[in-house]
Amino acid sequence: MRKRKKGRKFGRKTDQRKALLKTLAASLILREKIETTEAKAKELASFIAKHITRGKVNNLSSRRFLLRFLPSATVKKIFDEIGPRYKDRAGGYTRIIKLGPRKSDGAKMAIIELVK
Repeated sequence: MRKRKKGRKFGRKTDQRKALLKTLAASLILREKIETTEAKAKELASFIAKHITRGKVNNLSSRRFLLRFLPSATVKKIFDEIGPRYKDRAGGYTRIIKLGPRKSDGAKMAIIELVK
């Protein structure tokens, strides 16, 4: 039984799941819009919100914290462009647009993008 356990497992082990979220987050930050499955998009939205909120405060501890999870080019973009863009916004940094099912396996697809 779930009993208040949050987060999706995606049929992967812990390290693979963390790596998946890191690469999805890096792609979303660099491209600002990606297409993925609906479940991955929903999980990514909460993951990225925490990192963008941390990136709004530009100090050394925030930068070191983000460097544990994301590549340096991504962290640089968070602090230079994305953090200042959302300075006055209290959450809600992403938008999920649901698409039709994928042709090959019928998985529910979605576009996740950063709100302008």
